[in-house]
Amino acid sequence: MLVFPQDSNLTKHTDLPDLPACFQLSVLPWTPCIYLWLTSPFYILYLKRNNRGYIMMSILNRIKTVLGLILWIVCWTDLFSSFHEMSQNQSKPPIYFVTPLIVGMTMLLATFLIQYERLKGVQSSGVLFIFWTISVLCAIVPFRSKIISVLCFQNGVEDKLRTTTFYNYFGLTLIQLILSCFNETPPLFSMPSTVDYNACPEITAGFLSKMTFWWFTSMAIKGYKSPLENKDLWSLNKQDSSELVVPNLLNEWEEQAAFRKAGPDAEPNHVSVSPEEEEVLLSKRKEVRQPSFLRALLRAFGPYFLIGSAFKLLQDLITFVNPQLLRMLIDFTKQSNAPLWWGYSLAFMMFGTSLLQTLILHQHFQYCFVTGMRLRSGIIGAIYRKSLVITNEAKRSSTVGEVVNLMSVDAQRFMDLTTFLNMLWSAPLQIILALFFLWRNLGPSVLAGVAVMVLLIPFNAFIAMKTRTYQVEQMKHKDDRIKLMNEILNGIKVLKLYAWEVSFKEKILQIRQKELTVLRKTAYLSALSTMAWTSAPFMVALTTFAVYVTVDESNVLDAEKAFVSLSLFNILRFPLNMLPQVISSIVQASVSLKRIQDFLSHDELDPESVDRRNNASEYAVSVVNGTFSWAKQDQATLDNINVMVPQGSLLAVVGHVGCGKTSLVSALLGEMEKQEGQISIRGSVAYVPQQAWIQNATLRDNILFGRPYVEQKYRCVLEACALTPDLEVLPGGDQTEIGEKGINLSGGQRQRVSLARALYSDADVYLLDDPLSAVDAHVAKHIFDKVIGPEGALKGKTRILVTHGISFLPQVDNILVMVDGRVSEMGSYQDLLKQNGAFAEFLRNYSLEDIIEDDEVTVSLVDDDEEEEFPEDALSNHTDMVDNEPVVNEARRQFMRYTCIFNASRSVTPFNKIFIYFSGCYALVLTPLECFLVTSCVLCVLQVKFKVYWEYAKAVGPFLSLFICFLYGCQSASAIGANFWLSEWTNDAQHNRTQDQVSMRVGVYAALGISQGVLVMFSSFTLALGKIQAARKLHQTLLDNKFHTPQSFFDTTPIGRIINRFSKDIYVIDEVLPSTILMFLGTFFASVSTMIVIICSTPIFALVIGPLALIYVFVQRFYVATSRQLKRLESVSRSPIYSHFSETITGTSVIRAYGRNAAFVLMSDMKVDENQKSYYPGIVSNRWLGVRIEFIGNCIVLFAALFAVIGKDKLSPGLVGLSVSYALQVTMSLNWMVRMTSDLESNIVAVERVKEYSETQTEAPWIVKDKQPPPDWPPKGDVEFVDYSVRYREGLDLVLRNISLKVKGGEKIGIVGRTGAGKSSMTLCLFRLLEAADGEIVIDEVKISEIGLHDLRSKLTIIPQEPVLFSGTLRMNLDPFEKYSDEEVWKVLELSHLKKFVSNQTSKLELECSEGGENLSVGQRQLVCLARALLRKTRILVLDEATAAVDLETDDLIQSTIRTQFEDCTVFTIAHRLNTIMDYTRVLVLDKGQIAEFDTPTNLIAQKGIFYGMAKDAGLA
Repeated sequence: MLVFPQDSNLTKHTDLPDLPACFQLSVLPWTPCIYLWLTSPFYILYLKRNNRGYIMMSILNRIKTVLGLILWIVCWTDLFSSFHEMSQNQSKPPIYFVTPLIVGMTMLLATFLIQYERLKGVQSSGVLFIFWTISVLCAIVPFRSKIISVLCFQNGVEDKLRTTTFYNYFGLTLIQLILSCFNETPPLFSMPSTVDYNACPEITAGFLSKMTFWWFTSMAIKGYKSPLENKDLWSLNKQDSSELVVPNLLNEWEEQAAFRKAGPDAEPNHVSVSPEEEEVLLSKRKEVRQPSFLRALLRAFGPYFLIGSAFKLLQDLITFVNPQLLRMLIDFTKQSNAPLWWGYSLAFMMFGTSLLQTLILHQHFQYCFVTGMRLRSGIIGAIYRKSLVITNEAKRSSTVGEVVNLMSVDAQRFMDLTTFLNMLWSAPLQIILALFFLWRNLGPSVLAGVAVMVLLIPFNAFIAMKTRTYQVEQMKHKDDRIKLMNEILNGIKVLKLYAWEVSFKEKILQIRQKELTVLRKTAYLSALSTMAWTSAPFMVALTTFAVYVTVDESNVLDAEKAFVSLSLFNILRFPLNMLPQVISSIVQASVSLKRIQDFLSHDELDPESVDRRNNASEYAVSVVNGTFSWAKQDQATLDNINVMVPQGSLLAVVGHVGCGKTSLVSALLGEMEKQEGQISIRGSVAYVPQQAWIQNATLRDNILFGRPYVEQKYRCVLEACALTPDLEVLPGGDQTEIGEKGINLSGGQRQRVSLARALYSDADVYLLDDPLSAVDAHVAKHIFDKVIGPEGALKGKTRILVTHGISFLPQVDNILVMVDGRVSEMGSYQDLLKQNGAFAEFLRNYSLEDIIEDDEVTVSLVDDDEEEEFPEDALSNHTDMVDNEPVVNEARRQFMRYTCIFNASRSVTPFNKIFIYFSGCYALVLTPLECFLVTSCVLCVLQVKFKVYWEYAKAVGPFLSLFICFLYGCQSASAIGANFWLSEWTNDAQHNRTQDQVSMRVGVYAALGISQGVLVMFSSFTLALGKIQAARKLHQTLLDNKFHTPQSFFDTTPIGRIINRFSKDIYVIDEVLPSTILMFLGTFFASVSTMIVIICSTPIFALVIGPLALIYVFVQRFYVATSRQLKRLESVSRSPIYSHFSETITGTSVIRAYGRNAAFVLMSDMKVDENQKSYYPGIVSNRWLGVRIEFIGNCIVLFAALFAVIGKDKLSPGLVGLSVSYALQVTMSLNWMVRMTSDLESNIVAVERVKEYSETQTEAPWIVKDKQPPPDWPPKGDVEFVDYSVRYREGLDLVLRNISLKVKGGEKIGIVGRTGAGKSSMTLCLFRLLEAADGEIVIDEVKISEIGLHDLRSKLTIIPQEPVLFSGTLRMNLDPFEKYSDEEVWKVLELSHLKKFVSNQTSKLELECSEGGENLSVGQRQLVCLARALLRKTRILVLDEATAAVDLETDDLIQSTIRTQFEDCTVFTIAHRLNTIMDYTRVLVLDKGQIAEFDTPTNLIAQKGIFYGMAKDAGLA
């Protein structure tokens, strides 16, 4: 029955084509049915699993259901009428029964699905939409046939009933199609109790809207109208958020890691294993495979990714439809008698397949990108969680910078890879299909072309391999450079004070040079590969055509063969280019994978090493036979420790610098490797580290540290830690935001905040690592009495106090004396004195002054009621006289720029006065919550200016830039030439003048093509040269500027932000920007050449270009505006992830001690989600754009084909082939061009940002040639201040006012005063870290403001308050310029009491100091700074009392060294302990920036002024 007549006259060669009736009755109606029955089982299963809550019956739903039922009735009316006719003995063919039956059943299924979807909460159904679309499309043909037949047959319709039912059927399916475009109401109960008002519209978007990404349009419009802000972003979809993604990945990783833990020492429960068993287990363990992070990733994210792969498969298959249609089109233009409708339908079919391809491709991309985004969330989450638990040893092997790199660079690589990953199988598939069609087209000659391709593969692979090795090398250099840069920025103040910038700049430039050398090699390689892939399609075409024509004389190259082959070769080109790229990007990702896997496989701290169980012993802390080291293979730092601390007692730990006091505390916290013995601690722990760790949060948050706020308790804590006076000084009270690393607090304040945090946490055991060192004697006394001591807030708690202060020892319960990592003795104060051991010796040297001081201090503490009358005196008692670096004042003033807060009610004590003067300059009255320090990242909203492009072009070289563009133009011209030549060549076939010209045709074609290849290579080479030049220039200027930037800049700018310029932005300029420019130029010229070709062949096309270009520009503007905002929002929200992370790493021990891991993990997750919130719309914006731009491309295909059909009589087949095959390629170029324009605009921002930081204001020149002082200056060391005033920055008030004083060479001057009196400022003025506002300083007849900074700074020496060391050898830390001989260095080490320590090290002077000198104790670092000063030995020495972190013995050594070694020098000492300056020549007392008193200590005491008061407080008067 189903015989389709081969009557092409009926179907094709007629002006009224029609399909056979049988086909209309069988295949057409069956197609949608088959589709629905095939998909519904899977779909129903999917719905069963994903329930979103049910939807109430709506009018829309009721109409759909009723229509479905009517459709079923209509179909079965046909069926019953067939039965009826049968009973009338009119025999009908079986098809009249089968089709209505099938269609009717299908309609029932569709109706069932409509209801089932409603119950499962589907708002818009893709499955049914496609079903109705296919139904309508298939019904159009019979519909047309029926109308034609009505028009043709005058005598009316033969079968009235069926015609009527069919019209009904058609109308109803059409209505169903229209209805399925609309959305249902949202489901009930699906939303969690909190309704998200800012939910992403994607969740509720309809099927069509999802396919075309229409739901994104609202954001595109918003972004175009006004710059997007954070509040405009939609919240993250639940399934993309960290709280679902990270645990998912971690569970898979845990399973992987569980395989590894088969060994006995991995599981704590193998305790009772016999030695023999252990042997067996160990041998087994060696075979156990490494846990694979890749496998974990695949299991966590694979399934979702596969959906994307399915789309890709479909798209690959559809790609090959167009070349076939092109063949038919060229064929059509050859036949003069072909009917026009056939040409039109071909054109529209081409348009249709292109459209379908677009939609499917972008769905695939969407799935891939979302997978990539989840991957990144997962990896960052995993790394963050891991970094909270790794051992110290593991921490040592990867610095903060490296781990942040894992998070930023390596996670990014994975993200980039997911987009290409499908190419691994898709590329081979496309290649096989293309070859199959080519073979059918050209026969065996194709093999020649394939051979060329195959030969190119090893070439590309070789390049990829080389690139990979270079990449690894470059990563290493980059890591080194960033690490060094990080240290330099952290210690920039020290570099300035010592005038060491040049030496460190050299170091950076050396690394940078290596980096650029590698970059250059990579660039040349990429130029070669660019050439290979640009010329590949051409070479292939050339060889294939040449072989085809020469093999057999009868082979004629006609348009059909040539252009269909060309379009197939173009399809081939993409997978062939991508394969090597994908492989290299897989290789890169595998490097990253290894790095991440290694990090995640690091050893973790053993949570069991400290027994935290509440066992009922009387000892709160006990260590039995403990031996501890910092790393497993190190020698033990603490040896055979036995300590028992009774519940509620106070134990003091004393000993010399570096004897293991801090290590003991770390061991109790479980931070060290326990080699043997056991530790137990009862109850919770609070920990105060030696160097306070302060978060970038408000002061109150720092103290509460996640505990609930209780007003009463909180006030008591502040009171006990002497913080109440400080709060009055801070602009926002306890809501003041503290900058990175607590930058806007003085050292003493930081320490007290850290102590307050411990006190507030209300723990059972307190480990206090020298909390009293950074504060003044009387504050220390106050804190000891109010907090730590027997009568303090902590009485009844167990306290372990590491201390250098002897005065408190009589009041403690027990004292533990440490010597070289062992406990030398332990007992009460009296017992130890009686024993007459190390401790008694220790005391005899120091006790006298301290004990006297002690009695006096008690007297001087003012009573509470007095305090209210003398607010100033009260302050002097409780505020440290430490005036820690001007940073503090600087940062405080920085606050003041943003905030001036007064409570009129609060009485303005003189202390508040410092802040009132701001109201004049910046009258901003804000709430305390807004006292935020960090100058927030300026979102440069303006269009990235043309100026920036010009800047980059200047860096490349203006002439070179023009030349590059010129080369690109030439290369496009030669490509067009080659293709026109080809179209001429194919036209030979029609005029039969083929054979005689073959060699000439081939020769010219080859020449044009090869010249294109050469030009490509040439342009890539010049671009590579330009990019290296620009990279060098931009980095150089940035670096120069940063070394010349005044200190104030570093105090107000977070280091992370500066580092970001050096890492991310320079990376973009090095690698991303040049490749973007390369792609942009490529696509731009490609698009232009397409237009030229189409206009040449069909000039009428020029009319369409106008409107299309308009739409194009319109979409592009919308997209670029929005996408740029999104990218910027994304990068602004990215840095908090990393800064929070590096902050966490530095404070892990504190976080762990307080058990706050989970809270910090949550914070990190929130920051990542916040970042993804702006990243996700960014991905979608690309899809949104792609669909719209490709639609324009598809229109170009449509019009090129239509005009070819219209003008087919005037056109040669060669030209038709040329213009349409060019049009088929244009989509890609157009799409990439917009993407590249946008990328270019986003990436050029890096140039702008680097530029911005290269142009910050600089300090005075380092060397002023004509004003250089003589080499032996200053000969005497006289210092004179003449009417000197200084302020921190323009528009701020003076810190020092009209100071005039003369100091003779060799005098020793002590500087004292309260916090904020301007003590540190005086010393900074000498070094010109602050420039004079008025007056001047003269040193030995030279005005220091006139000479270069290096000339000045290299002749002064300072021992700063906080010792800063750089990673490198000890020798480099003492003498970076290598001016001094080894003997001299050893000599100063001896004088600074480090000789013993250094000579005991194996590497002696080459001892490696780790980042920040972490592997030396704080005291030893301080001694290194002393050694630096001794080595320079200048006439003027400034001592910013450096003895805070040193025990008394070392302090004495330092003082005596200074007295002997600097006997003839002028010494300025900022004193905290008055006893150190009582024998100085004169003492300068500063008060509110003016000289209050200046005379010899004895005279000052006699005058009974301010100094007398201080001396009395300290028990010296």
